[in-house]
Amino acid sequence: MMFQVKVSGQLLFILQHFSPELLHWPEMEMTRQCVLSPLGNSYRWPKRTQHLSSASQDYGAYSCSPPPPQGRGLALQGHPIGLCPRPISMPKRACIKLPKLAKGRRAQDGKNSARKPCILSAIKPSNVDSEKIKFFKSDFTYNPQFVYSSPVSPQVLEKHNTASDRFLTQAVRIMELALHKYGTYEKFEQATGGNLLTKNQIWSHVKKYMEKEGCVGEIVVHVTDDLLSRASMTVLQGRPTLSINVNTAREHWLEGLLRHEIGTHYFRGMNNRLQPWGQGAGRQRLNLHPLNPTEEGLASIHSVLFRPDPLLWRAALLYYTVYHASRTSFSQLFRDLGQFVRDPVTRWDYCLRAKRGQTDTSQPGCFSKDQVYLDGILKILRYRQRIDFQLLTALGKVSYEDVERLKGLAVMEHVRIPHFLQNQARYTEQLHKIMEVNQLTDEELRTLI
Repeated sequence: MMFQVKVSGQLLFILQHFSPELLHWPEMEMTRQCVLSPLGNSYRWPKRTQHLSSASQDYGAYSCSPPPPQGRGLALQGHPIGLCPRPISMPKRACIKLPKLAKGRRAQDGKNSARKPCILSAIKPSNVDSEKIKFFKSDFTYNPQFVYSSPVSPQVLEKHNTASDRFLTQAVRIMELALHKYGTYEKFEQATGGNLLTKNQIWSHVKKYMEKEGCVGEIVVHVTDDLLSRASMTVLQGRPTLSINVNTAREHWLEGLLRHEIGTHYFRGMNNRLQPWGQGAGRQRLNLHPLNPTEEGLASIHSVLFRPDPLLWRAALLYYTVYHASRTSFSQLFRDLGQFVRDPVTRWDYCLRAKRGQTDTSQPGCFSKDQVYLDGILKILRYRQRIDFQLLTALGKVSYEDVERLKGLAVMEHVRIPHFLQNQARYTEQLHKIMEVNQLTDEELRTLI
């Protein structure tokens, strides 16, 4: 059941599941006061939860669920979880001695532990709309001059300005496969994605997915038209928040989006908080690999998992766009993408993602993060027969390269595994199908990686 209530001029959409539970709460209403809370107290995560982007986020996990079943060390939860008046106690961590950090490194840990602004927010231009109008009025020849409310340092931008061509051949081949089969990207999008969903339809789908994963009431859902991506998983004022772009939410793609954001980012984040490496100091002591490209590669695989035609189009186009953005201006990049995407609005969105962070887009330059999706996908597929994917999820925000050496140190009590990973034989079949549809071979991946 869904009902609408006006509070301070804002329309709140509340979904009920047996007892009323808050599913959508607009960001601007996220205050300490109690607003329509079914338990008389707002559900809140511990203060130590950080406000970070999904690429680097650790999420807390507290529920009212009964003790997990025993077996294999993994607690697979799939039943509805209600809101708690306050978080329950976390399981005690195993006592594990880790090597001591040098004094200088400990000082650096303290420095890094301070809250930093999210780079993805900082590199979003504040004048997108006006520059978009200028660009379209110029017949796509104008190079936008972007302005930023909180600019990041040139050193940080330079760190993300290096693009790779390592998987460029594979990226182009994947897109050409889609165009050969469907004719245009727009036809591919309609045939495989289906129709755009309304806000009410989105909330209904999200509620059903949360019921499958047993996390109803745990996540705030924000449906918006103000995202550069299709969705994002963040923590805002202590609440895990899923933002979904209403302009790109299609009926056959939404479940994949939820597997990406909730089934991967959220669940791995919750599991991460249980582990000895749940904080930065623990990661450093254990000398862990960066969580990317594994994190986004795994999430991207889950986006296309179970699709009838799991073409890796989006990851391929993002990889290609970043590479060419590093070598061309905005307007040149826009023209180049015309061979793959006809719709100028869609092309603008891809160019904006690749050029974000730049002020003068007439110059070559890119924000290279978007290459991490295809990079991570291909590396995971390369080693898919060696990876224990349930364990990779249970260990939290870790690279597939660290799984074997960490499993003996892990806290396995209360870990949560998404429903689509519980049938490992079916999961393995889907990975093989992704390889086959995108014409990837083990021999090719062994040569590349």
